[in-house]
Amino acid sequence: MNLHALKLFYIVTEMGSITMAAKELRISQPAVSSQLKKFEKELGLSLFKQEGRGISLTEFGIELAEKARNLFALEQQIELFVEDYRLARRGKLRIAATYLPANFLIPHWAASFKKENEDVELLITTTNSKGAFDRLQQYKADIAVFGGDMPGSHPTTIDAEELYEDELWFVVSPEHKYANQIVSLHQIIQEPFIMREKGSSTRERLFSLCQTYNVQPPMVSLQFNGLHEAIRSVMAGYGANFVSSIVVREYVERGLLARVFVNDIHLTNKIAICVRKTERQSELVKKFIDICKRETLSN
Repeated sequence: MNLHALKLFYIVTEMGSITMAAKELRISQPAVSSQLKKFEKELGLSLFKQEGRGISLTEFGIELAEKARNLFALEQQIELFVEDYRLARRGKLRIAATYLPANFLIPHWAASFKKENEDVELLITTTNSKGAFDRLQQYKADIAVFGGDMPGSHPTTIDAEELYEDELWFVVSPEHKYANQIVSLHQIIQEPFIMREKGSSTRERLFSLCQTYNVQPPMVSLQFNGLHEAIRSVMAGYGANFVSSIVVREYVERGLLARVFVNDIHLTNKIAICVRKTERQSELVKKFIDICKRETLSN
């Protein structure tokens, strides 16, 4: 297969038009069109179909574009690997992380890493667990950091190393009747809850807990897309929240929030760092993981 023509086709699909691709490549539009026609002839299959004034991909073209995206992402990964190996302290490190570590752990880890590796570019993407695993598998990330109920069904192509366990706490305002009290799950669930949107891993853990103990799930009276907004509403004196101790420990220590201790309930989040299995880790990946472990042990 003509890889040059495949890359040309890939750039056209990424840019969304032959005209934009021609500008990106700094060649004429007719030249791009001509090479694409030659590529189709070589393949013996159509890549595009006419739709009104524009063009769109055939079913084969869609699948080929996806495979080309993975191929050229891997090509870029190989180029970065060579550059990293040659220069050791230079390069780019791409991290995909779920909400909890992205907001409450990685900023500190990244700062420590940058102090020792000033010339390394860190690119951090916040996504959900599936997105983090997908980015790692598709070579769009070098490391994935996961915080939550570690799924036993995570991809077999990924190695996940647990860094530590983070407790999940019920919290309320210090003036709340259950502040610093020991209560039953049934009692705390009767309170109105302020939580993140549906799909939040902690919210799902709470509802799963209720199902396990055959307790009616709580009424979510206020729902926010951001965790900080939900916490501040609880601090203002309304409702309860079920949340990672990483998020609220400082507020509890300062007396701005109070824990509610629920009989026989002790849930944790797993904080894990993930890499692709059977692949030699670059020096940059090793350095970042070492710093994550060091910072975790020091806390």
